[in-house]
Amino acid sequence: MTNQVRHIAAKAEEAAAMKAKEVMTTVVVTVGSTAKVHEVATLLARSHISAVPVVDERMHVLGIVSEGDLLRRKEIGGKKRRSWWLELFTSNVTLAQDYTKSHAVAVRDIMSAPVISVSEGTSLAKIADILAEHAIKRVIVIRDGILVGIVSRADLVRALASAASNTPAHVDDKSIRNTLLQRIHAQPWASKAYFNFVVDDGVIELNGTVESDEQHKAMRVLAETVPGVKAVRDRLVEMTYVPLYG
Repeated sequence: MTNQVRHIAAKAEEAAAMKAKEVMTTVVVTVGSTAKVHEVATLLARSHISAVPVVDERMHVLGIVSEGDLLRRKEIGGKKRRSWWLELFTSNVTLAQDYTKSHAVAVRDIMSAPVISVSEGTSLAKIADILAEHAIKRVIVIRDGILVGIVSRADLVRALASAASNTPAHVDDKSIRNTLLQRIHAQPWASKAYFNFVVDDGVIELNGTVESDEQHKAMRVLAETVPGVKAVRDRLVEMTYVPLYG
């Protein structure tokens, strides 16, 4: 791993600790619940955005309309199709919802609600988990129920790029050693490794044995991503288990 890649990895951890308020877009395009569906479609296209929050007159978030909510519109022949036998087992509630999504005039009838939201103090690491867990591209940021911003996948990528572009300050060997020790103690898998290390002019040398290839790789990454590390000399050896019988 090059010094540049190590630096990026270390900065990624710093970026993950940043808060929503540090990266969120505060000028957010919104619509009211009575806005027409075709107007929202035009707004998304002209503004080059993929979703728009639906708010009331006090900016309380009521829902969100995304491109996905418009894919099954009757205007583009996007009605959800099922085989005849599957249709027999589809509930009337689901069929009614599908009809509303494809035929409704106002966004209040097609918007997704309730909206997944976070506070301004939510970490980017937590936001990344939320986006992955719910398979969404953005999350609303609220304060006392009021819309104050939005954080998208693109905002997370920009935060990482910005953090990685900063030149790291010089870090002495003692600080590097202390940081590595703290990281080792914080990882349950690392406590089972029989090893030691030395730090000399920013270079970490790892010695000893580990139990598996994955533990070996993780230990090397743990050392490589310590801020200030110039290089890692990997002298670790993987244990070889010999069966007692057979």
